[in-house]
Amino acid sequence: MIVEQLRRFCLSFPGATEDIKWGADLCFCVGEKMFCVTNVDSMKHGMSLKCTPEKFEELIERNGIEPAAYVARNKWVSIKDIDAVSPKELKGLIEKSYQLVFDKLPSKIKKTIA
Repeated sequence: MIVEQLRRFCLSFPGATEDIKWGADLCFCVGEKMFCVTNVDSMKHGMSLKCTPEKFEELIERNGIEPAAYVARNKWVSIKDIDAVSPKELKGLIEKSYQLVFDKLPSKIKKTIA
């Protein structure tokens, strides 16, 4: 997956938006909460996303995946080597990340999205 494919996929979710933060990080959000982050120019530097506690533990056991800096306590992983997951699995992880973030949004915000 390249950045443009990632953009199309992430922005296909209801209420998803994109923003550039911290100079070069392309952040995908729902209800102003991030669910996926990558470099604005290339995914060769990897990406970060939220996952369930069980999936977090499973993923960080793989080479090329580690707890994400600053947000690991919230079960975010950093996929440093994009080849550590298949394209199908990556899409599933992004979709789950979106859903986890969406589910935590206040009801008032959810109603404006759904």
